[in-house]
Amino acid sequence: MASLSSASVSLVRTPTHLPCFRSNHGKVQSLNRYSKTKTTHLSINSSLRMCSIAASDSPLSTSMYELSSKKVWIWTENSQVMTAAVERGWDTFIFSSQNQGLANEWSSKVKDLKIWFVSYYVTWTTDRNEIALIDPLFIKEGEIFDNAGERVATIFQVSTPSELKKLHPEAHHVENVVIDLLDWQVIPAENIVAEFQGSKTTVFAVSKSPAEAQLFLEALEHGLGGVVLKVEVVKAVLDLKEYFNRRNEVHNRLSLTKATITQVHAVGMGDRVCVDLCSLMRPGEGLLVGSFARGLFLVHSECLESSYIASRPFRVNAGPVHAYVATPGGKTSYLSELKAGKEVIVVDQTGKIRTAIVGRVKIETRPLILVEAKIDANDQTVYSILLQTAETVALVCPHEGNRMQKTVIPVTSLKAGDEVLLRLQGGARHTGIEIKEFIVEN
Repeated sequence: MASLSSASVSLVRTPTHLPCFRSNHGKVQSLNRYSKTKTTHLSINSSLRMCSIAASDSPLSTSMYELSSKKVWIWTENSQVMTAAVERGWDTFIFSSQNQGLANEWSSKVKDLKIWFVSYYVTWTTDRNEIALIDPLFIKEGEIFDNAGERVATIFQVSTPSELKKLHPEAHHVENVVIDLLDWQVIPAENIVAEFQGSKTTVFAVSKSPAEAQLFLEALEHGLGGVVLKVEVVKAVLDLKEYFNRRNEVHNRLSLTKATITQVHAVGMGDRVCVDLCSLMRPGEGLLVGSFARGLFLVHSECLESSYIASRPFRVNAGPVHAYVATPGGKTSYLSELKAGKEVIVVDQTGKIRTAIVGRVKIETRPLILVEAKIDANDQTVYSILLQTAETVALVCPHEGNRMQKTVIPVTSLKAGDEVLLRLQGGARHTGIEIKEFIVEN
């Protein structure tokens, strides 16, 4: 049976994310995951373990070992698409039965690519036969077979409701089913997710773009088990991998630091931004916002009940237009740049994060209050944020295990000595991306 590659290890060659090898006195981990019956794998005589060193230690960086349960197969005849996919950890490719020669040619190219990788970063190895190859699959008469002729999947085309009804777990005694939705996509995909829930069968959907793939992977929240990306352009592979990286961020936790308020005072009127999300927030959740990127405060949502105004659990009264807000990928954006359709990260007291879509942004002139904080009394670095002076605007307090304590402090009650949560990170930014340079901000 062929191995089913998921979004996995990438061979990154950019200056900001360099691969290295670390001694571990054990077996070498393969560049990709392979099934027990897979005969080819990475084998080097030295006892080394692959790792990665990121230029930034931000917890938002996706680990090389952070794998999604979703699987990706690539259907293409473009060698550049193949190379881009292999470098990003997707090594299962679909060919027509007449393209055995192309599969052999690509296996040779991938072998050379990985020999280059190993020789460049570690040492030359002459055992070319033990370098990981691509995993070719072949379509023949509505079925998909591996290189050994074993059937691994059935292709099922759906263009009518009656054809969709024929698709159920008991109908196909194979591990994988590939569906090609020729008419509607969203509703059929949702029906399939519901029908196959709890089944051991993995359902793939043929996707002709990253947007289609995202639709299938998120159907009914759980999504299908995988996608077959049928494309001939490299950008489609890059965009889909970026989407997987964003999804994987939700498995990480941000490191939040306890900060002590040193000063609170009114400063006058300014244009403040309310960020309304397409998701509901729970107590303890909010957005990371600050006047300086080096330190972002956890600003609570308006999800708490009040006798004076109805709760709005989708809203964060985030601060003035100049402030930074944390977005996926370890980036920041100015609050003034947010608009419907953009993404931000929602964070809770424990640092758990998730991605949310902005549905609306409201900018109105309101009275503002300046809040300043330090990590400790001897710290010379000041972290600040401006917020609207209102009882519904609050900062999140540190989480102290299971102890009962207040979750938030309204800015109207905030005073010197109070403790709040802060996200520390690099202060220098270029178009929202953290960079290493000298910078002074006051």
